[in-house]
Amino acid sequence: MTAPHDPYARLDALNITLPTVATPAAAYLPFVQTGDLVFLSGHIAKRDGQVWTGQLGVNIPTQEGQAAARAVAIDLLGTLQAAAGGDLRRVRRIVKLMCLVNSAPDFTEQHLVANGCSKLLADVMGPAVGPHARSAFGVAQIPLGACVEIELTAELSR
Repeated sequence: MTAPHDPYARLDALNITLPTVATPAAAYLPFVQTGDLVFLSGHIAKRDGQVWTGQLGVNIPTQEGQAAARAVAIDLLGTLQAAAGGDLRRVRRIVKLMCLVNSAPDFTEQHLVANGCSKLLADVMGPAVGPHARSAFGVAQIPLGACVEIELTAELSR
C-alpha cells in the first residue's frame, strides 16, 4: 500500500513557497465556497512581484507563456490553501481551470501555455487530485496587460 500523496512534500521538493492571498484589485473576492466546491477568482501572471505583461505570439514565446502559467499556478495554490482553511490536504480534486492567454490573432498555442499551470498542479497535488478539466482561450487583452490569467475550481473535503 502506498502512502497518501503529500502536497507539502512536493512543494518542498520543488523549492516552492506559497504566497499569501493577494488583495483583490477590484470589486471581487479571491475565492467563494458553495457546498464542497470552491471557486478561485482569476489570478494574473506575475514575475518578480510585478505583472508579467506581454502578448503571446507578439513579444512572448510559448515557452515563456508556460512559465507565466506555472507562476500563476503557485499563486492559485496559495489562494487554494487559504480557501481550504490552511491545509491543501483538504483538496479532494482540482475540478477545472479556465486559462485566458493574451494572444495575437494568429497565435494558436493557448493549450500549450495552459500546460504550465496544469502540469504543476498535477505534480503538486498528485494523480488522484491534480488532473482536471480545462479550457484555454486566446483573448485580445487581460487586465493590467498581463500575459496570462487563470481561474480554478476545486472540491474540498469537509
